Amino acid sequence: MTVSIADQDAASLGGRRSVLCRQRRDHAKLDAMMDRYRSGGMAATERDALWLDIVRLVFSHAFAEETVLWPILRRVHPAGEELTEQVEQEHQAINELIARVERTPDDACRAGWIEEAFVLISQDIRDEEDELLPCLRDAFSDRRLRSIGAAWEAVRATAPTRPHPAVSRRPPGNALSGVPLSVFDRLRAPSPVASPAVRRATVLLAGAAAAAGCSAVARRAVRRQRHGGRPWRARHASRDLTLHPLGRAMTEGRLRKPDAGR
Repeated sequence: MTVSIADQDAASLGGRRSVLCRQRRDHAKLDAMMDRYRSGGMAATERDALWLDIVRLVFSHAFAEETVLWPILRRVHPAGEELTEQVEQEHQAINELIARVERTPDDACRAGWIEEAFVLISQDIRDEEDELLPCLRDAFSDRRLRSIGAAWEAVRATAPTRPHPAVSRRPPGNALSGVPLSVFDRLRAPSPVASPAVRRATVLLAGAAAAAGCSAVARRAVRRQRHGGRPWRARHASRDLTLHPLGRAMTEGRLRKPDAGR
C-alpha cells in the first residue's frame, strides 16, 4: 500500500537531506507563499515580488524533478511511465498559464489565471506526495535517497526560473534546452541587491554550467551508442543525474554536498 510522504517524519523519509524531505520542504514553502499571495493586504510591489518568488521556485523545482527524479522513477517502478506522464502534463499546463500571465500583465483575466495556476500547483504537490514520491521511498535506501537529494539540489540551483512552455519535459531535451535558458532567466531578473561583480560571476558560472550540460548529454549519447543503446539497470538509476554537470559532480564526490554541515 502506497503511503503519502505528507505526514511522515524526517527519519521515515531518509533524513533531512533526503530528496523526499527536500521536496516536501519546497512544497510547504510553495503552499505558504500561495496562501500569503491570496490573503492580500500587501502593497502592489510586495505582491509582485512575492509572485516572482513563487514563479522562480515553481520552475527550478519542476526542472530538477524532470531532470533527476522522474527518469529514475520510470526505471524502477512498473507504473513509472504513467505516473510521470500525468505530472508532466500538470507541469506543462502550469508553464502555459504562467507564460500567459507574464505576456499580458494588464489583462483583466490575470488574477483568474494566477488562481488557476495555484490550483494546478496544489494538485501537482498532492499527486507527487501521495503517488510518485512514495515509490522512491519504497525503491531506495536512506543513503541513496540522500545522494539523490544532493544531486537534485545541485540541479535546482542552476535550473531555469521562468516559464518555457516549448522546452521538452524529459531528458535529454530539457537538459539541452533548459540549462542554457537558465542563463537568460538570470540575466532577465538579476538580484536587486547583488553587486555588478556578483552578477557577472553568476552569468559566467551559469554559462559554464550550460556548456558543460550540453557536453555531458553528448558524452552520454556516445556511451549509450557504444553499448548498443541498452538502458542501464535499475540499480544504477540515479546515474541519470549525469545529464546535468552538477549532478554528476555531486554523485562523484567532486563537489561538496549542500547542507554538509548540518
